[in-house]
Amino acid sequence: MLHGSSRLLLSIPFPSNLRSISITHHQIHNDVLDFFNDLLQQCSNAHLSQQIHSQIIVTGSYRSAFLAARLVAVYAGFGLLSDARRVFESSPIECFSNLLLWNSILRASVGHGYCEEALEIYSRMRKLGVLPDGFTFPLVIRASALMGRGNLCRSVHGHAVEMGFPWHLHVGNELMGMYGKIGRMDDARKVFDRMAVRTCVSWNTMVSGYALNYDCEGASEMFRMMGSAGLEPNLVTWTSLLSSHARCGRRVGTMELFGVMRRRGTGATGEALAVVLSVCVDLAAFDAGRVIHGYVVKGGFENYLFVKNSLICLYGKHGNVNAAQILFLEMETKNIVSWNACMSSYAESGLCDEAFAIFSQLGKSDEYPMVRPNVVSWSAVIGGFASKGQGEEALELFRRMQLAEVTANSVTITSILSVCAELSALHLGREIHGHVVRSLMDDDILVGNGLINMYTKCGSFKEGNSVFEKTKNRDLISWNTMIAGYGMHGLGENALRTFDQMIKNGFEPDGVTFVAALSACSHAGLVAEGRELFDKMITEFRVEPQMEHYACMVDLLGRAGLLQEASQVIKSMPMEPNACVWGALLNSCRMHKNAEITEETASQIFNLNSETAGSYILLSNIYAASGRWEDSAKVRITAKTKGLKKTPGQSWIEVKKVVYTFTAGNTMHAELEEVYRILNVLSLQMEVESYIPDIDEEELILLGYMY
Repeated sequence: MLHGSSRLLLSIPFPSNLRSISITHHQIHNDVLDFFNDLLQQCSNAHLSQQIHSQIIVTGSYRSAFLAARLVAVYAGFGLLSDARRVFESSPIECFSNLLLWNSILRASVGHGYCEEALEIYSRMRKLGVLPDGFTFPLVIRASALMGRGNLCRSVHGHAVEMGFPWHLHVGNELMGMYGKIGRMDDARKVFDRMAVRTCVSWNTMVSGYALNYDCEGASEMFRMMGSAGLEPNLVTWTSLLSSHARCGRRVGTMELFGVMRRRGTGATGEALAVVLSVCVDLAAFDAGRVIHGYVVKGGFENYLFVKNSLICLYGKHGNVNAAQILFLEMETKNIVSWNACMSSYAESGLCDEAFAIFSQLGKSDEYPMVRPNVVSWSAVIGGFASKGQGEEALELFRRMQLAEVTANSVTITSILSVCAELSALHLGREIHGHVVRSLMDDDILVGNGLINMYTKCGSFKEGNSVFEKTKNRDLISWNTMIAGYGMHGLGENALRTFDQMIKNGFEPDGVTFVAALSACSHAGLVAEGRELFDKMITEFRVEPQMEHYACMVDLLGRAGLLQEASQVIKSMPMEPNACVWGALLNSCRMHKNAEITEETASQIFNLNSETAGSYILLSNIYAASGRWEDSAKVRITAKTKGLKKTPGQSWIEVKKVVYTFTAGNTMHAELEEVYRILNVLSLQMEVESYIPDIDEEELILLGYMY
């Protein structure tokens, strides 16, 4: 029984002269070549092409350079590059004088990413004296561009000029694309300016080159020049222009351009919609994103893989994980970006277990055997656990990532450094720092800021400051991290000096800077400095105070015993104070035992729709400390009735590279008896030295002293 492709081959009649003529390389007729050429053009699978190839060999037609070139192209089209190479290498010597064969193997090699091999073939061709044409040079130029070697690109350009192709349209377009890919847009512009003839492709190549190199001004200028030259920008032009603005961080400008594009009735490509969706994600413009989703459906782009991936990111970033999951499950074909987008949706929404379940599914999926977790997959899940405060899980995943021999990137390292900072795991943080240096990531600003944060939170200011000083391109986050680090350890004067140094270095402070600096003043008792800083924030730096800034001021004044002034700050707030603001005042009342303001604050707290029990517990402890046990119990009952729960306090300590975690109320710790024994010894020592610890009722429970 014949295979289907065999029946197709036999159903096409051979030319009559082919049956009666013995074919030699001197006797190949055009109709024979046309016959095999027609067969090869009808090939629907690799098996059929191999059968036709065998017939070409049997009849002796393999001596035709034309058929050899066609075979190379057909094999390459089916991904059989080794077969294509075999046809090329086994061709008769006389075929190698035919440029068509060389161009065919060059196109096959470049098309499959074998750029170095393509250049070696080109070199061979030149040594044999075969002259390139307008089809050869675009292929060689493309191979040079993909390899990204500047000297090689200029050498190929020189050879094109030498061979008389400097003004050839296709060669010029490829040269511009090549220079754009290696970041030399000045050279691309010179080629463009010298071109005698330009098509829309020429203009689009320049616009996309500027977009690739984050130069939206250059892209916009080229766009305007194109219109002045009488050419109407097409969909490719608009997509490149949108991409240039998005890549340069001009998100609002990107949305405005898309609006202009729509008003002109240009339509949209799937690529353009994906760009705009990514901008909606960055702007947190969910409503606009849903409108774009409508365009996706109307335009029939919902099955475009990259568009679907962008939609998953949009809904995931907005926290609508159900919509993201539905989109993910609808996809017939998924790539690693699809899996990572879905994982990130869950991880960023705090649903770490769900994110890990998808991660595990990806690692075991038989449906997608070629898709396995990459560094983005690992980073998404590790970052999710880290941001949710599940540091131990994040560290365990990082260890598994190393065992899987997946190289961490700057995002992974930054997540792990944040875990080290939260756990005060200084030794582990230093090990990560060593890994950063060995991996040549110490110049990455994201990693640098992560190291500064880790060292300062762990109290190692010498190392933190060393990293800070060595960071070449410090940004505002670098300065904010140093100020916050000094502040949290009570080094207010250091924090303010760093703030002044930041201003002298030309950085404009933002709201985060002032939260860090005001908090530093509060912890160090620098009342006058804090007042001055708050005034400067409004009058000199034009930063509108937010809830966090008012909370810092209330805490600053309250800690200093200026409770009336702190109350006045609250009354002057342009927004309703939240639990953090009232909690700061209440804590100050506890410290200074001010019953009058405590009662006023308590009434405000009871009117809040807070989801945390912190202020209630604090108020209950204040009542208990003053012997008002009944009021203390009422407050706790109120909190319980509202369904409020206090997150148990936790502390960490690193001993011999192992991080030990202690949680308030947890009596299941393996070494609890030894911990209590040491605490008793320390408590006796404090009594001897007449030290009274400032601890609340829950801490007493943890210490085992509640009666």
